Amino acid sequence: MADHYEVLGVAHDATPDEIKKAYRRLARELHPDVNPGAEASERFKSVTHAYDVLSDPKQRQQYDLGGQGGFSGQGFSGFGDIFETFFGAGQTTRGPRSRRERGQDALIRVEVGLEEVIFGTHRDIEVDTAIVCGTCHGSCCQPGTSPVTCDICNGTGSIQRSVRSLLGNVMTSSPCGTCRGYGTVIATPCVTCQGQGRVRARRTVPVDIPAGVDTGVRLQMPGSGEAGPAGGPNGDLYLEIKVKNHEVFSRNGDDLLCSLDVAMTDAILGTSTTIPALDGDVEVELRAGLQSGEILTVKDRGVTKLRGTGRGDLKIGVQVVTPTKLSTKERDLIQQFAASKKPHAPELGHFQQGLFARLRDRFLG
Repeated sequence: MADHYEVLGVAHDATPDEIKKAYRRLARELHPDVNPGAEASERFKSVTHAYDVLSDPKQRQQYDLGGQGGFSGQGFSGFGDIFETFFGAGQTTRGPRSRRERGQDALIRVEVGLEEVIFGTHRDIEVDTAIVCGTCHGSCCQPGTSPVTCDICNGTGSIQRSVRSLLGNVMTSSPCGTCRGYGTVIATPCVTCQGQGRVRARRTVPVDIPAGVDTGVRLQMPGSGEAGPAGGPNGDLYLEIKVKNHEVFSRNGDDLLCSLDVAMTDAILGTSTTIPALDGDVEVELRAGLQSGEILTVKDRGVTKLRGTGRGDLKIGVQVVTPTKLSTKERDLIQQFAASKKPHAPELGHFQQGLFARLRDRFLG
């Protein structure tokens, strides 16, 4: 195989600028648009490859160490190459690598309302991602064309060369610099995707969000991520859930929590009331003598359990409201009530924490 320096017509100690000038002169002479002949095309490929190697300082150094017959490489491939050459085991190749690769995973954060968490919900999520090119359908080639076998590595995807060492000549293998190890070359890339086999686009992904999810939960949707290069399989899509705060209800595990203001007279006499819960009205019985800080529990009106069956409970913290403004008639009635009770002097007792702190302790156990 011709020496790269000879192909470009420069000396082995040529400067980078001299190599660039030689390549430009030959490229103008041999480019297919100027010289369409088959022989010129072959020379143009050789000139381009020689320039790719010699214009890269690292590749040029490796090439110089390898003598006259090589292409760019990565040096010794390891003790195995030396061992095989020394004992005559022969050189093995792995073959060209595939252009098709798995697409990347994608992560999207989705906000849902607390009322949607109770029974789950459906969303159509808009995703900006990579999809298979509609023009070439992942082939990377302009319609009507196909990849052609690389004539530098003859479709193997690698270049072998003999490298002198202390143990003699050692055969090494490195990816072909022309086809980048694929074994084929995209001669006419698809103009829509620029030879990638995929394009950026917005698509709609239907998502069923299960009941019982909470903030921080991640849902995996296999195959709904980005399309891979050259028609490769899609990656996965992950949805990270954030449950929005509700103005009335809060959540503790699978239980829903809220507070209820009760009039003093209703707390004394007892009554029933209707609470508008997240999934419909709830009838609540308030017993006579109800005290502030008590917790009323309504079974199975909380959040559906994510892993399991059934639902949590609805827990209602009671706050008895003392009126601050009374009419004359109301004050007379209260005074008559107080007069009918046995006098009871206020007594000191242990300091009582605030209502909300007491409710929290009772809510959370």
